[in-house]
Amino acid sequence: MVHTHLPAILQFFDDIELPYRLAPVAEESFLPGINIHQGILVIDKKRLAHEGDLLHEAGHLAVTDRHHRATLSGDVKKWGHQGGEEMAAMAWSWAALQAIGLPPSVVFHEHGYRGAAANLITAFSTNPGPGVPLLYSWFMCLAPEQLQGFPVMQQWFRDDAYTHRQLALL
Repeated sequence: MVHTHLPAILQFFDDIELPYRLAPVAEESFLPGINIHQGILVIDKKRLAHEGDLLHEAGHLAVTDRHHRATLSGDVKKWGHQGGEEMAAMAWSWAALQAIGLPPSVVFHEHGYRGAAANLITAFSTNPGPGVPLLYSWFMCLAPEQLQGFPVMQQWFRDDAYTHRQLALL
């Protein structure tokens, strides 16, 4: 499969310092060609089905508390990610798409999101979309109605934003 957007996605990961490794993913994984191992996104380019799925999974890493991020391995639901983190990862991936300049269908493709990809594109295009309040509450972005508000991110990782905000208040 040709992954035309993969170089831009990997450059984005490099730019924000999201840890990833290109390596075979031999075991069955939650998404073809993608695994998370000890807080590192493992990418098997030969088995990768949808390159945009990388942004969603990176979103899970980014919204995880830094004290737990390095412990994430495999399916994040097994590590306590519930609806809130799922929505925050969707919002994060929307912001990442905007920052990279990719079309929404790269992440929100017809084979994902249980058939609701088009609805999510509409939600993020016309409203703040699900998960944005959590990103805002974690100081990762400003409110959408503010100048430089969502989808512009102030910080790409949950605790980086919180730490910076705490220091600014001192």
